[in-house]
Amino acid sequence: MLSKRQKQTVIKEHQEHGTDTGSSEVQIALISKRIKFLADHLKKHPKDFHSRRGLLMMVGKRRRFLQYLRDTDEKKYTRISKKLELGA
Repeated sequence: MLSKRQKQTVIKEHQEHGTDTGSSEVQIALISKRIKFLADHLKKHPKDFHSRRGLLMMVGKRRRFLQYLRDTDEKKYTRISKKLELGA
């Protein structure tokens, strides 16, 4: 889990305006942060299959967000991909 402070910093880095907390870019950034956290957890606990399932579901959700963003706004998609180093 991400702490409230961690979420706020991620939101501030990726928001478009002062009250933006739910745009695609912010959601992708939050999911990416949670994916990184869970990936580190699974390196220490390789038999935690419940967390592995959650990780796979988050990866799928992020992939769908990225697909949506690529279809609607190519510039934002490339910017968030480079910023988060997603290899797209």
